[in-house]
Amino acid sequence: MFDRISFDPMIMGGRACIRGMRIPVSVIVSQIAHGASTDEVLAEYPDLEAEDVQQALEYAAWLTREEVRSA
Repeated sequence: MFDRISFDPMIMGGRACIRGMRIPVSVIVSQIAHGASTDEVLAEYPDLEAEDVQQALEYAAWLTREEVRSA
């Protein structure tokens, strides 16, 4: 489902990162949340691809989804 998101205890302490690089998903999502465009993020991190940014946002949305629980 999230083939561009990796978790490696040897990289950034196991935080969700993009494709094994030292670029945490949280950094990308934070930049977008504070008004950066995808193009601006890509310019700041030249190793990223547009699909990485998109999947970081999808992953963040997946983490925050609300589940209806029956009583």
